[in-house]
Amino acid sequence: MKKTNIKWLIKIILISLAASVVFTLASTEILGNTGYIISFIVLALFIIVGIVFDVIGIAVTAGNEAPFNSMATRRQRGAAESLRLIKNANKVTCYCNDVIGDVTGIVSGTTAALIAAKLMDGFNTESLIFPVVISAVVTGVTVGGKAVGKTLAFNKSTEIVHSAGRILSYLKIMPFSNQDKQEKPDKLDKQEKPDKPDKQDKQSE
Repeated sequence: MKKTNIKWLIKIILISLAASVVFTLASTEILGNTGYIISFIVLALFIIVGIVFDVIGIAVTAGNEAPFNSMATRRQRGAAESLRLIKNANKVTCYCNDVIGDVTGIVSGTTAALIAAKLMDGFNTESLIFPVVISAVVTGVTVGGKAVGKTLAFNKSTEIVHSAGRILSYLKIMPFSNQDKQEKPDKLDKQEKPDKPDKQDKQSE
């Protein structure tokens, strides 16, 4: 395995761990000090974030560079950022679908379990109706939302990627900007060196 692949793997693992810890701590802290309405809002936010990033990841994979090249020549906002996303589709998909999407899915399940336990404690019951119903609703909404989002991502990939690029532009974030610096030395190394004159040519001269 190449060093770049090992570094990328370690980076993804660390980001996943950090995101999981932050989301879990945030949900636990919020749910411990709020009522039922805020708890369900937090749960809905986790589900929505997971679906949105899943849609972005799929849209970037399905996207085409051609319309963004045209936008870039007209200097439209977000065109350069959108091109970066599409040119690094594998990494974007890993971030959006595998890291954010999967982490929010796990955290939303944990949040649903905490809400169910809170309801059982509030109603002073040991019935499994709360965890079963909440888990079923969360699963249905997540799976259904991602199914609808996948269709939308394939049909509206250009619009979705451009929207993501515009947001990055407003935030002044250029994705994968360090990649060019890393690729330039590699390209220079791969360039063929000029052939040395053969001995026979020297002798003939």
